[in-house]
Amino acid sequence: METSNLLHTLNQKARLSSKQLNEELQEFGLYSSQWAILYVLNQNGTMTQTEIWQYLKVEPPTVTRTLVRMEASGWVIRKSGKDKRERCIVLTEMAKEKFPLVQSRLKRFEDQFVSPLSQQEQQQLQHLLEKLGQKRDDLHEGQ
Repeated sequence: METSNLLHTLNQKARLSSKQLNEELQEFGLYSSQWAILYVLNQNGTMTQTEIWQYLKVEPPTVTRTLVRMEASGWVIRKSGKDKRERCIVLTEMAKEKFPLVQSRLKRFEDQFVSPLSQQEQQQLQHLLEKLGQKRDDLHEGQ
């Protein structure tokens, strides 16, 4: 298979899923980039801005801009950390209350998006996506 075709198709499907995800999130006043932060905070609890951008593999200024918008709309609170430069991010009570509603909506979207795939293919896709970007040496160590 021609590599550029594989990467092109992956990029196109990622754009499609992001566009459709944004449409689903519109009702909640969120975008996919904001959902990614809500999701990781819900999974991990309070995190620093640095931990968030490192986890999401996004540039720090992008995460900062997104968090400023999320704080203004009541989804997160940014608190001082251990030193003046560190900022800890916490979900607000509103975010904790609305999270299950947003998650339920996105679960329906996800089910619809992957519906052309069998359950086995969905599991295989998840497994393959998790492997992407890892070094070959890292893959052999984990097996």
